[in-house]
Amino acid sequence: MQLVGTQVIPAYGGKGGFTVEFVGDGGEVVSVQIKGERGQRLNRLNAVDKAREIMSRFATAPVRDDADESAPAMRSARAAGNEAMMEEQLDEGLEGTFPASDPVSVTNTAIPKGRKH
Repeated sequence: MQLVGTQVIPAYGGKGGFTVEFVGDGGEVVSVQIKGERGQRLNRLNAVDKAREIMSRFATAPVRDDADESAPAMRSARAAGNEAMMEEQLDEGLEGTFPASDPVSVTNTAIPKGRKH
């Protein structure tokens, strides 16, 4: 694989960080998101170097096959079969979309014209 291009995409004008995309000649794309932090001098010019550094650390990091016991994966309420939790999540979702969940009110302001004989 050959690297044929890079693209630096700012988040919130660069204040939120950057996403650096590395594009391969076979259409492969690897994205690295770098959050902007106070005191960090991250800009469009050094974002590619920072992304390369992050990728090299990931590439050499050991891969763990076992699940991390300190942070167990959370099952969804549906997968767990927890109907009470599903109802609670539905209520929260409906409350969060309240005005949008009401039917749209449509008013026709056109005045129909009668047929002329």
